[in-house]
Amino acid sequence: MRAVREKTPGLAAAASTRRSFVTVTGAAAALALTGALTSGDDATAAAAAAAAARVDRRPLFTLGVASGDPLPDTVVIWTRLAPEPLAPFGGMDRGPVEVRWEVSETESFGRIVRRGTATARPEYAHTVHVDVRGLRPWRHYFYRFRVGGQLSPVGRTRTAPAPEDRLTSMTLAFASCQAWFEGFYTAHADLARRDHDVVLFLGDYIYEFGADKGIRPGSGDLHATRQTVTLDEYRERYALYKLDPDLQAAHACAPWIVTMDDHEVVDNWADEIPHPGGPADQFLVRRANGFRAYWEHMPLRLAQRPTGPDMRLHRRLRYGTLVELSILDTRQYRSDQAMGDGIKPPNPGSLDPARTLTGDEQERWLLDGLAASRTRWNVLGQQNAMARLEMVPGPERGVPMDTWDGYAASRDRVLGGAHERGVRNLISLGGDLHRSVASDLKLNFDDPGSATVGTEFVGTSISSGMDGMDHDEDGLTLLAENPHIGYHNVQRGYVSCRITPDEWTSDYRVADRVTTPGGRMSTRARLVVENGRPGIQHA
Repeated sequence: MRAVREKTPGLAAAASTRRSFVTVTGAAAALALTGALTSGDDATAAAAAAAAARVDRRPLFTLGVASGDPLPDTVVIWTRLAPEPLAPFGGMDRGPVEVRWEVSETESFGRIVRRGTATARPEYAHTVHVDVRGLRPWRHYFYRFRVGGQLSPVGRTRTAPAPEDRLTSMTLAFASCQAWFEGFYTAHADLARRDHDVVLFLGDYIYEFGADKGIRPGSGDLHATRQTVTLDEYRERYALYKLDPDLQAAHACAPWIVTMDDHEVVDNWADEIPHPGGPADQFLVRRANGFRAYWEHMPLRLAQRPTGPDMRLHRRLRYGTLVELSILDTRQYRSDQAMGDGIKPPNPGSLDPARTLTGDEQERWLLDGLAASRTRWNVLGQQNAMARLEMVPGPERGVPMDTWDGYAASRDRVLGGAHERGVRNLISLGGDLHRSVASDLKLNFDDPGSATVGTEFVGTSISSGMDGMDHDEDGLTLLAENPHIGYHNVQRGYVSCRITPDEWTSDYRVADRVTTPGGRMSTRARLVVENGRPGIQHA
């Protein structure tokens, strides 16, 4: 969902050939599309050691650390070497650098359980993704990196429990939509102060377009105002966002599980179709650049590394017998938005059973996984609102074509398929709307008396949309026209969840302001779902 009007002209004006869309700096030009890894050898190791000696005195860990995708015996740890984060290659020499890493059971690193070395390569913007193996299930660990005499900040992470562990409780937070130029990351600071076992980020980590204006110092600088098209520009935009200390703190406090939405590439893109329109062949090069920079800057495994404009992001993670998370990708395989996008009445396009939001393969993967699940709670981590969002008051109809409303048959197949398979305790977590919306998921949204087959919590934005308010006109319309919606708010924030075998509790944490530093966070609503009883209850 767009935060402000796009300033920069469209793709055709930005460049005229495929080559123009790919950065022309070093080996990254070719590798942006191939995804190939440089092979290691003695010469490479020697060059990495020499490079480490050269950069020993420069500040390297300016973008912090992160961890992600926890499994019972492994977790990914991440950092990037960037002494000049907003310069090409982060200001690094164009050679490999040897990075040492350590994982400890104590924050003082008195009990180091794993250590090793990794090579930060220039073709990957000197990022490091280490899949640390041999860890114990459901344990907190601390990690750090070292180059020469420099130490990174310390991060804390946690592995997942063993598949058959019977957890009595766990905590997770989920968030999305953090337009840097529209607000300070007050919500991330609050998230970092609270104890969560895992954090889900559901899209719009960056915004690709140039802002006309912004509230932060530096919002008028070129690195914030130009539209991202080349690989270097996407890398620069991630560096800009990751320089924020509150975002760094949120990454360092817990492992993250991430998926992207649209602004990691371009607003409201769909499969191979850019929005606003542009030549499809040029868009695929831009998509490859966006995917490459995304993978480089997220704590993701090599399995998620893109191959050109393709990247598999849908995956499944399990927390003992308590929770199974199905992380979806609702951009890469979707049909084009019906009727040119926007708010439209249900129409032949939005109702066409041949159209899809997830693609056929991902839909089968999702339903097969839900049918096979033996956990208490079955969770969809995805980008959009699944519930119907009637947004026109009175007898006229109007729903957003970019959400599941624009792909009604996809929604019917997923919700109906889950119901037919006897899936219990279905929870959908979404974002993108820049507002909080909690809903009962109905088997038939045209019939308020239809069976409730699940519950949806859509979180607001971290900063996109600036301060917001309790309700706006659209929110009042949503509450009036959609009897399945049980909660709405338009302030900034995130959602903190506590899960037990008996209850799912979602605390909507909101900020009184984000347009100036020092905003205060509070719990605006506490919503509960009981085991075996789908639907929202106010605590």
